[in-house]
Amino acid sequence: MKGSIRPKKRSKLAYVVNELKRNKHYYLLMSPYMIIFFLFTVIPVVFSLCLSFFYFNMLEFPRFVGWQNYSRLFLNDDVFMIALKNTFMFAVITGPISYIACFLFAWIINELSPKVRAFMTLIFYAPAISGNVFFIWLIVFSGDSYGYLNGFLMKIGFILEPIQWLLDEKYILTIVMIVQLWLSLGTSFLAFIAGLQTIDKTLVEAGAVDGIKNRWQELWFITLPSMRPQLLFGAVMQITGSFAVADISIALAGFPSVNYAAHTVVTHLMDYGTIRFEMGYASAIATVLFGLMIGTNMLTQKMLRKIGE
Repeated sequence: MKGSIRPKKRSKLAYVVNELKRNKHYYLLMSPYMIIFFLFTVIPVVFSLCLSFFYFNMLEFPRFVGWQNYSRLFLNDDVFMIALKNTFMFAVITGPISYIACFLFAWIINELSPKVRAFMTLIFYAPAISGNVFFIWLIVFSGDSYGYLNGFLMKIGFILEPIQWLLDEKYILTIVMIVQLWLSLGTSFLAFIAGLQTIDKTLVEAGAVDGIKNRWQELWFITLPSMRPQLLFGAVMQITGSFAVADISIALAGFPSVNYAAHTVVTHLMDYGTIRFEMGYASAIATVLFGLMIGTNMLTQKMLRKIGE
């Protein structure tokens, strides 16, 4: 219609400014956390990404080298390829196994009485809050006859002399995986227990009316969709834990381990970042690890969205 006045379309900047003014109290309360998060997480990540294109040894001014650090990493660094293979094995084996185990244990324990459930939750969560409790595995896998595993196997006649479990590259990676699985039944397990406690019981009753016949159907169509936030949190924690294995490997197998049998991307990063002080090269390693974690998390999120379909 001629002469009609059309409402002026607001720019995106004006919309953002208006939203900031309208919700200023919320942003004010969030500001301490956001400032700390940006200072100690976002800025270091961006700085590390930029530094990966430079040669920097902590003594000289950074020198731009382009993609040289990455080409060296993938084409000339054989130890990194071993570390990458070991890290992928950790992620593929310990990640899904510990994730599924955490949920199954939480699902079973959730059916127990409150007192028994609280006790069992403490038992499963204890290794995650006990600091360096994994050092007990040094006694179990000790290479002399006083080690628990060697002593037991010699007593039953399975072996005649002690096995150097932590010095033989055939066993090192498997042992570190076992200890990692034992330690990983912690935070994700607790999140799953909390998620199971918050499920609305009326959904189960409605599901029974709609045709759900057994516990597996109830799990797939009601329990898991109701726990998507906890499932995502547990997945992020398990992925991060499986990709970031370092302390356990160093404590059990040494640094470096025999023939780099338990060498991971994080221990490789520590080698170049804290011992050799090749910060540009270490930043390239950190960037590759960051990309792997982001990609795996995105894939996991897509898989979790299909639950209940």
